[in-house]
Amino acid sequence: MSQMQQKHGEPQGKFITFEGIDGAGKSTCIAHAAELLRQCGKRVVISREPGGTSLGEKLRELLLHETMHPETEALLMFAARREHLAQVIEPALARGDWVVCDRFSDASYAYQGGGRGLDAAKLFELERWTHPHRQPDLTFLFDVSPDVAGQRIAAQGRALDRFEQEKRDFHARVRAAYLERAAAQAGRIFVIDSGRAREESEKILDEKLLSLCL
Repeated sequence: MSQMQQKHGEPQGKFITFEGIDGAGKSTCIAHAAELLRQCGKRVVISREPGGTSLGEKLRELLLHETMHPETEALLMFAARREHLAQVIEPALARGDWVVCDRFSDASYAYQGGGRGLDAAKLFELERWTHPHRQPDLTFLFDVSPDVAGQRIAAQGRALDRFEQEKRDFHARVRAAYLERAAAQAGRIFVIDSGRAREESEKILDEKLLSLCL
């Protein structure tokens, strides 16, 4: 349940997140998902992590481009998340809007836990402190091999952030952590093989979203 009080008789919105290693293709499907939900009559808020607020976007720049201790990285991620929840996610859900978000706490378990090697117990404590009563209603995990993801990123021909610059074994650990979390929370996390054509991924995405709208 939300920590904020809902409007009288207004249905609580849904919180949908998109996860995956860099280059998995999740970001290209977010706008598609939001448009489908709008066609179903939902009011939709699109956001991202780290980011989503003025403070969060400033923290995002630090997180993506400044070298720091892994624990500092985790703390800043959750600091940005706390602000994001307070300023964007919880108010939107209380209004009855649906929130579609590019990453949430699953990413911290994958990147700071799997990738950086931080103790999952520390991440759990941060998660419990930051959002004890809020988890996504549905999470799409776009799964692809690090090799394919790396090829996709390279083809974009742009400057890479410090996560994208990490070596293949880092991304392999991140992927493994994501899949482990998906297996443990199969009722919430829906895995999509994003090695297939985008149209196929979008078809699977559509079917799952439409079932949630009913």
